[in-house]
Amino acid sequence: MRARISPVDHAFRTEWAPLVATLLRETRSLQLAEDVVSEAFVEASVRWRTDGPPRSPGAWLLTTARRKAIDRIRRQRRFDERLPGLAAELDDPPSHGDERLGDDQLALIAGCAHPALDAEAQVALTLRYVCGLTTEQIAHSFMVPSETMKKRLTRAKAKISAAGVPFDIPDRHRLPERLTAVCGVIYAVFNEGYASSVGSDLVRGSLCDEAVWLSELLCGLAPDDGEVHGLAGLILLTDSRRSARTDADGLPVLLEDQDRSTWDSAKVARGLAHLARSASLEGVGPYRLMGSIAGLHARSPSVEETPWARIAGLYGALIALHDSPVLRLNQAAALAWSEGSATGLALMDQLVGELDDYSYLHSSRAALLVKLGRVDEAHAAYDRAISLTSNEAERRWMMLRRSEHPTPRTS
Repeated sequence: MRARISPVDHAFRTEWAPLVATLLRETRSLQLAEDVVSEAFVEASVRWRTDGPPRSPGAWLLTTARRKAIDRIRRQRRFDERLPGLAAELDDPPSHGDERLGDDQLALIAGCAHPALDAEAQVALTLRYVCGLTTEQIAHSFMVPSETMKKRLTRAKAKISAAGVPFDIPDRHRLPERLTAVCGVIYAVFNEGYASSVGSDLVRGSLCDEAVWLSELLCGLAPDDGEVHGLAGLILLTDSRRSARTDADGLPVLLEDQDRSTWDSAKVARGLAHLARSASLEGVGPYRLMGSIAGLHARSPSVEETPWARIAGLYGALIALHDSPVLRLNQAAALAWSEGSATGLALMDQLVGELDDYSYLHSSRAALLVKLGRVDEAHAAYDRAISLTSNEAERRWMMLRRSEHPTPRTS
């Protein structure tokens, strides 16, 4: 039987980000907003146990957090100029559907993804303030001690203060570029969950779940942006394959070997809906193109019936937008299916100079070399891939694949 979620836990999941965003706008202090919202939830855990949850938990928490903010501000004279406006809000709290709450959340996400912060800080701050993860949970996601992550978050908040990072919705002409940065952070969260770079597990579902939630939250905040919907479609369609990606021992299962009947049909439907919405909007960007590739996989009944030539063409469009050796590697893999292993291998060989430290290049080359009967070369490619991977599940899988193809004996 599934454990019943308490009203406080449910409210935390749904109200944390809007509350922090609203208090941040009203106090202009990220630390103060975090502190008073946390205190409001602590009070709720005590009061609601005896009094029962209020009719509108979000409004109750917002009022409580504002009162705690006022108490703190009164003790800090330098915030005196902010007190009148905050006190006025207590007399007229916004309804749960107030459009300004959405604006506040978009401002919060944009601030966490500000270019003044490095990529790791952007991801960590987003997980903390938008997703509401604890420092301990974020530390677990990054595979670092809690104290280390606490110091990183502290440094990031200090940089926000020193650099004057604004938690405001960017001007209309700058909104698309800031949304690109926000999408990049959300996609980074998903990638680290879907193909973990470190640790013993290939997939970390909690990070995938947060990325799915973030991507659809962003769609609600920027409903007319095609790339935002493209990102949501890409994440949902890719994540629909999560349960099929590993076997009973936690080892990777290639796309060609996955049981497609286990793919999450509900996520596929939601992902395709976001892609359709993206296609109805102007502009073609990388997330829409990558989402389209994921959509072709989702619609294909088998790897043999997958339209690999179309996928290779979509990778070509991506390369035209922003060339990268990793995109060319993915295109080469698609062409290996549509035009043969020899063609794919020749294209991958051209990338060795640029991607020699990229394990997936060498494991991809190894698989094609095996198909071509060049087992000795495949072993060398697997050895190079094994030496480069920091994920234990992938390392064990590559060692197993290597052992499945012994060097032929000569008479």
